[in-house]
Formats: sequence, structure tokens, C-alpha cells
Amino acid sequence: MAAIIFLPAWTFDYWQGWIFLTVLSASVLAITIYLMKNDPKLLERRTNAGPGAEQQRSQNVIQSLAAAAFVAMFVVSALDHRFAWSTVPLYVSALGDILVALGLYFVFLVFKENTFAAGTIEVGTEQKVIATGPYAIVRHPMYIGALVMLVGVPLALGSWWGLFAIVPMTLVIVWRLLDEERFLAKNLAGYKEYQGKVKSRLLPLIW
Repeated sequence: MAAIIFLPAWTFDYWQGWIFLTVLSASVLAITIYLMKNDPKLLERRTNAGPGAEQQRSQNVIQSLAAAAFVAMFVVSALDHRFAWSTVPLYVSALGDILVALGLYFVFLVFKENTFAAGTIEVGTEQKVIATGPYAIVRHPMYIGALVMLVGVPLALGSWWGLFAIVPMTLVIVWRLLDEERFLAKNLAGYKEYQGKVKSRLLPLIW
């Protein structure tokens, strides 16, 4: 993470990058410690992630595209800092860091509610449909947290241009979401009934 921020920026004199890394690291560390103590099986499921871990060909492609778009967001933001393409006020960068922490906090709430939230699309032997907490409002609440965090990243890094990388990330997330729903409806008992009860996939009352 530090490499894809500071190498394109070509400087360590990048306070936005340091603060972002601090916020991100502290948030991820807090979640990791919680899972180590309270749900080590979920932590194991989350660490087994990425294109190589997916069992479906479509998800291999989706994860590869997501990884490329994710890296591009940091590289563009860092290049923006290096060449001063845009000027982002201090309070906007602070807002970006808040969004990063808020997005990860929302992901944490999802983890607390759903121990089956694996890093890959799969159905475990004891897995069941979760319809409580945020899952009672939308079918894919973790992606909301991810999108909030993604909006915060370029702002935290002091870049307007980095926001454009969110477009392909959002498209990839929607693609993954729809592919995941097809898989769960076919392989997870009770998921079709859950779809009938909770209509919204990602945005309450909208989609």
C-alpha cells in the first residue's frame, strides 16, 4: 500500500498519504484484533481472498479487474499530488479520512452480523441466510461500506482526479454482486425467499 502511494508521488513529503495510511492501518488492525479474539474462522475466510482464491471463472475475472481498478485509484491520486493536477482543501482530505474509517466501521458491523462473510463467493457446510441487522435493509451491506471507503480514499490523498477510478470500481462491484446473487440463489437454501423479503440489493428503496 505504501509503495503504490509514495512511488507514484515520488516523495515521502506527502502528509495526506501518511495520515491515510495511519487511519487505514488503525482501522484494519482494530477489525483484525476483534476477529482474532471473537471470530477466528471469519478472519480465516477473509484472508483467503483474491483472484486466485475464487472457484468460479467469472469471479476470477471480476477480482482481477477490481484489483487493477483499486491500484489505479491510488496511483492516479498519487500522480495528482506529484504533478499538482488539483487542489484539495484540508477539510476535504480530513473528510476523506473520516469516510475511510466510516466505511471500514460499516464493514466491521457486517462482520459482527455475518460470520459467513468470506473473501470469496462460496457456500459453507453450515452456512445460512443472514437477514438481521444491515441485512434486513439491503442484501449486500458490506459493499456499501466498501463504496463509502472508496470515495474517501482519493479525497484523503488530496486528489479530485482519483475519484474517476471509483467508476470502474463501482461497475465491478455491481457485476460481482449480481454474479454472487445468482450463485447464492442456486446454492444457498432460503436465499430466494430472502430476496423476496428484502428487495433492495445495495441502495435502500432505490436498487
